[in-house]
Amino acid sequence: MEKMSGESMNLLNENIEKLKALFPEIVTDGKIDFDMLKTLLGEEVDASNEKYSFNWVGKRNCIKFAQTPSTGTLIPCREKSVDFDNTQNIYIEGDNVEALKLLQKTYFGKIKMIYIDPPYNTGNDFVYHDDYKDSIENYKKITGQQATANPETNGRFHTDWLNMMYPRLKLAKDLLSDDGVILVNMDENEIVNLQKTCMEIFGENNDLGTIVWDKRNPKGDSRGVSQQHEYIVLYAKNKENFFKQCGMLRPKAYAEAMIKKARCLFKKKSVSYTLKDINEDFQKWLSQQTGLSGGERAYCRIDDNGDLYQAVSMAWPNKKKAPDDYFSPLVHPATKKECPVPPMGWRNPKSTMQELLEKNLILFGQDETTQPRRKYLLKDNMYENIPSLLYNGGSDKELLDELGIPFDTPKMVSIVASHIQSFTRKNDIILDFFSGSATTAHAVMQLNAEDGGKRKFIMVQLPELCDEKSEAYKAGYKTICDIGEERIRRAGAKIKEENPLTTLNLDTGFKVFRLDSTNIVPWNNAEKLDEMRLYDYAKTIKDGRDDLSVAYEIMLKYGVFDKPMKETVVSGKTMYDVGEGYMIICLADGVTMTDVEAIARLNPHCVVFKESGFADDNEKINATHTLERGGVEKILCI
Repeated sequence: MEKMSGESMNLLNENIEKLKALFPEIVTDGKIDFDMLKTLLGEEVDASNEKYSFNWVGKRNCIKFAQTPSTGTLIPCREKSVDFDNTQNIYIEGDNVEALKLLQKTYFGKIKMIYIDPPYNTGNDFVYHDDYKDSIENYKKITGQQATANPETNGRFHTDWLNMMYPRLKLAKDLLSDDGVILVNMDENEIVNLQKTCMEIFGENNDLGTIVWDKRNPKGDSRGVSQQHEYIVLYAKNKENFFKQCGMLRPKAYAEAMIKKARCLFKKKSVSYTLKDINEDFQKWLSQQTGLSGGERAYCRIDDNGDLYQAVSMAWPNKKKAPDDYFSPLVHPATKKECPVPPMGWRNPKSTMQELLEKNLILFGQDETTQPRRKYLLKDNMYENIPSLLYNGGSDKELLDELGIPFDTPKMVSIVASHIQSFTRKNDIILDFFSGSATTAHAVMQLNAEDGGKRKFIMVQLPELCDEKSEAYKAGYKTICDIGEERIRRAGAKIKEENPLTTLNLDTGFKVFRLDSTNIVPWNNAEKLDEMRLYDYAKTIKDGRDDLSVAYEIMLKYGVFDKPMKETVVSGKTMYDVGEGYMIICLADGVTMTDVEAIARLNPHCVVFKESGFADDNEKINATHTLERGGVEKILCI
């Protein structure tokens, strides 16, 4: 019996735990780093008094950088999109750190899974060089860069990579749902720094482990052990919530095929083809199969119902003796004599053992001298724990060749799809902000086609120029984005072609957006971009920007970017209906009270006008009063 404490609640410890949950970065060796807390809150700190911690040159700047709002926007590109008006999938061309900032208002706490394959920092892959002063201008400068060298002789070799990754992972954490998970591919070059960074940002308690991916292709490096593996690092936003909703399980890849084979053999059962024959033929077939996990191979027997099963010991697994209730003897059904009880007891108490007996899930030997075993049916155990080792030396080259997509190092669709299936529900959002050839988008569509899911993807990729000597460039692809977008188009079409009956409602479309500076001149140097500041800005819209782009920027800055939007006509004027009447955006000139009254009758939550759309201030005031009387809660202008 546990003793009740006579002390009151330790408020200090409670407050430390709250701070740790909010800002895991501030806890070092169990103590609060107040300087780090000040940095996170935007205050200047004397860097000369820094304590022991995971640190590097530029760390405080990149923390501030992650917290600085973006002044950019996302310009819709209808001509590159597929099913623009109906799809819920998004593809963004632009610097991912700016994109992650812009997505915060709409997707804060909504992304179930992030899967990224960032630059490994091999010395030859692209390393982002962020300009903390003007991110959008910096993005424009680096947009045309090809992969650049970052040799190990560079004194900032690891620092450059850390300064690139840290703000992106920090922003990514905010986008994850409370039960969300992030998976990061990495090799030996930066695995240590990646693990340290994730531990600091997500918190040590949210570490879900690291998968070692054996690619079965040793690197020819004479300087040390030849590496044939990479890593997949997994962290939860909140481990406790993650396990409440999901857990670390994956479908047994070959379970369905095994069950199908067993049933096929069992149907042939006869006087001359006994259950023993069936089992022998099944085990022979099983031995010929490649790629099966140990957990799958264990199900090697077929019972008299045609079900696959494995037999497992029911002995108490610990060295210390089990409680008395775990020693109840089992009576052999044929001899009616008691079977031997394991020396340390059974694995389950008497009540559970009785339930197993009633369900015919205990296997007895020929007589009472053999210790009974537990019967596990494969059909009841279609999932398995995710192991720390992944053996797969395969490639999707054949798949990409079939699609006509030239890309040298794509992630494997099967592996990405497996992780998505394990960690998401059928309506979740998956984000990949180093999307490359868009393998993650391909995997989402493929998985949705297989299980009827409605998962949505958000891809972000820097429009890095393809090397003019590359096969991609020769095939007409100017940027990595061109490759990714075309792959999604072709993969989506192929999936529907191969599964015409089950993919009628499958979303294989995607909206393409391009990162650019704001459409609205007064917002160009704004320090804050929250919804209330929308009312304060002047009327000017940049030359060359269309109303659709402005409408999407308003949605982005207000936080309704994920809602459907359609062009509509109200009182003879073209407007934009967001979220089926949630918001009305009117960018027309010459707005009259007749127009305002027509908008009020639609009963929207929010209405946005151009300030210059009204004749004078009196018209604006009258419009505000009319809309307020009509029940409109937010009335804004740009």
